[in-house]
Amino acid sequence: MPIKKHKILTLIITGLLLLGPHWDAFSFGFFAHRKINRMAVFTLPPEMVGFFKHHIEYITERSIDPDRRAHAVVGEAQRHYIDIDHYGLTPFDSMPRRWNDAVEKYTEDTLQLYGVLPWHVNTMMYRLTRAFEEDDVDRILYTATHLGHYVADLCTPLHTTFYYNGRTPEQRGIHALWESRIVELYADSYNYFVGRAEYIESPLDRAWELIEESHLKVDTIYRVFDSLMVVMNPDVVFAHEMRGQSTVRTFSREFSDAMEIGMNHMVERQMQRAVKSVGDFWYTAWVNAGQPDLYKLEKRAISASHRRQLEREEEQYSKIDQYQERPKPR
Repeated sequence: MPIKKHKILTLIITGLLLLGPHWDAFSFGFFAHRKINRMAVFTLPPEMVGFFKHHIEYITERSIDPDRRAHAVVGEAQRHYIDIDHYGLTPFDSMPRRWNDAVEKYTEDTLQLYGVLPWHVNTMMYRLTRAFEEDDVDRILYTATHLGHYVADLCTPLHTTFYYNGRTPEQRGIHALWESRIVELYADSYNYFVGRAEYIESPLDRAWELIEESHLKVDTIYRVFDSLMVVMNPDVVFAHEMRGQSTVRTFSREFSDAMEIGMNHMVERQMQRAVKSVGDFWYTAWVNAGQPDLYKLEKRAISASHRRQLEREEEQYSKIDQYQERPKPR
């Protein structure tokens, strides 16, 4: 009888959670993206670090813009994930790595429907390399900052599965738990000494490697979550906390701590991987551009036209009255 009551209470609380506030379907978490981009700056070699440190506030604060755009601009959302499990039981064996080959096999409509993250990272690498080649401060900062966001998304396991927010109704909210709640509680205590940025021979292949590494962790996240929901008393799973002027329902510190320990600090390891990977991609784009002299650009401010562009984007975000959602193909 106690077990049955426990399950009933769990279902009731989960049902209430389903009626709660919108859980972001795109974000590693604003806090996480800011932290990852910021710490990635310190992986760069002396020839790069001065320029990036001078603009570190831009690189940190604008890191969340792709997520904001995902809610405002049709076609942006699918750049943040790939539902690789749509493509069969052994998707990494069947999915071509090159875009044209994948389009030929599955059609562009299908790829767009289930996410294009690794290919978009490759596109952003091309754009950043060109920006370095042309000594374009505006484009270097804008593209590097956004590339850092997408590379971090490669390192988030729940960005690799159609069931990003749970396979069952009881798991609803797991996305925000992994990518936001745990990060907000513990990220300031994580170790971000990940070594010096290294050159990547094939950025596209590396993007796919990160996707595959991340996807292998999905089952662990679900398994630990389910095991905790069975053994923990439902009245300590969730808590209400003040966020600004509002009270929001969220996973409790006790449950979040148990998740972090049960996953063997997976979130910390993935954030470390993200920091190192962002640095690697930035460094590789700079090397591929011929290692341009960034010292001469170090103190150059962003242009007035770029400031106006950012202001227009801010205005666009502020006018959002209906969020774009992740496509739900089935």
